[in-house]
Amino acid sequence: MKLRRILLIISLMAVISASTGGYLYYDSLREAAFQEAERQANTRVEIIQNNLSSHLSENIRPARAMAGTEDLRNALILRTPAAIMRANRLLDHYKETMAVDVCYLMTSEGITVASSNRHSPDSFIGKNFSFRPYFKKAMQGMPATYLALGTTSGKRGAYYSHPVYSENESSPLGVAVIKASIDQIENKLGPAGSETIIVTDPHGVIFISNRPGWLYHLLWPLPQETLASIRRSRQFGSGPWPWTGLRVIDETHAEDRNGTRFLMNRAELDQYAGWTVIHLRNEKEIARYVTASFIRYTGPIVLILCILFGFSVFLLYEKASHEILQRKEAEKALRRSEERYRSIYHNTPAMLHSIDPEGRLISVSDNWTEVMGYRRDEVIGKKLTDFFTPESREYAQENVFPQFFETGICKDIPYRFVKKDGDTIDVLLSAICEKNPEGRIIRSLAVS
Repeated sequence: MKLRRILLIISLMAVISASTGGYLYYDSLREAAFQEAERQANTRVEIIQNNLSSHLSENIRPARAMAGTEDLRNALILRTPAAIMRANRLLDHYKETMAVDVCYLMTSEGITVASSNRHSPDSFIGKNFSFRPYFKKAMQGMPATYLALGTTSGKRGAYYSHPVYSENESSPLGVAVIKASIDQIENKLGPAGSETIIVTDPHGVIFISNRPGWLYHLLWPLPQETLASIRRSRQFGSGPWPWTGLRVIDETHAEDRNGTRFLMNRAELDQYAGWTVIHLRNEKEIARYVTASFIRYTGPIVLILCILFGFSVFLLYEKASHEILQRKEAEKALRRSEERYRSIYHNTPAMLHSIDPEGRLISVSDNWTEVMGYRRDEVIGKKLTDFFTPESREYAQENVFPQFFETGICKDIPYRFVKKDGDTIDVLLSAICEKNPEGRIIRSLAVS
C-alpha cells in the first residue's frame, strides 16, 4: 500500500509537471522563435544590403573607363558623323559587355549625342537630361550614382555618370552615363511570402520591393511640401505616391492601419546616402507558426502523457519486476551456456576453427594453436589459406571454397597445413556454414 501511494503521488506530480512543462515550453518556444526571427532578419538585411551595395556599385569603374576613351572625347569635340559613329560603337560595346540597359553620352548642355539605344523607340538621342543630379555633379567634376525612374523609357534604373575631359582642359566636355536595370536586383529578393523587403529613398518612397504593389508608394506619410519637392525632381515620375499605411512603433517594430504588427529591420545602402533596406515580417505569422507547431506535435503528446502516465506507472512497476527477475535468470543461463560452449570448444581434442565469408580466421581452438605452434593473436584475422602449402591453397581456392560457400558443407577434404616451425601436417577437414535469418553465410565451423 505504501508503494502504491508513492506511485500515485508520483503519477499526480508527473501530470502536473507535464502540464506546467508544456506551458513553459510553449512560452520559451515562442520567445525563442521571435529571437530567432529577429536574428534571421538581421542576417537577411545584412546580406541584402551587401548584395545591393555590391550590385549598385559594380558599374562605377566601367563608367570612369568609358568616359576616358578617346572616341567619346572626339565625339564631344568634333561632333562629326564619323566621330559620333565611333562613339556609338563604343557605347554598344560597353552595353553588351556590362549587360546593362543603355550607355550614352551627353554634351555639356545635357543633350544626348550618342547612345546605345539610338535605334529604339525610346531613344535618348536629342534628349536633354541636364536636370538630373547625376549630370549636374558630373559637370562639377564629381562622378555620381543615382537611382530613378527613366523620364524617357519609363523604366527604373541605376545611373552611373562620369565627366569626360579633353586632354588639356580641366572643365568637362560632357558626361558619359551607364544605366543598369533594377529588375535583376529585384528578382534576387525572392517572392514576398511571409517577409517583405523594400528599398526606399531618403523620403521613404519605395523604389525596390519584392511586393510589386508597393512600388512608388510612401512607406510613411509625408507633408505636401515634401511631395511637391519629389514631384519637381521627376526622380519617381509625376506621382501620385500613395501611403502604404505603415507607422513606426519603435526601432524594430511597425504597424499598419489594420493594427497588424511587423518585426522591422533596417540598414543603409553604401554609395547612396539616405537610401535604406527595410525587412518586414508579420508577427502574427511568427506566432502562428509557433502555435501550429506546438499544437500539432507537442500538445497531443503532453495530453496523452498526462492521461496515461498514472495508469502506466502501476502496470510498468509490476511488469518490470517480473521482467527483471526473468532477465536475470536468462542472463545467468546465457552465461552458463557460453561458458560451457567455450569450454567444449577449447578443450575438444581436435583442431577447430571458424572463418568468415572472406576466408579469414575469426576463432581457433586451443588445440588448433597448440598443434600449429601459434599464439591466437598471431592468426586471428589472417586467411586460413595462409597456413596451407601452395598446393593445398590452390586446391582450396579453386575447388573447395566455391563449392563450400554455395552448398554450406564440405567433408573429409585433404589438406596439408604448415606449422609455425615450418613442418607440415596432413589433415582431413570437415565444415558447415552458419547463416543469418536472411540466408547469408556469416561464418563456418570446421574440424580438422
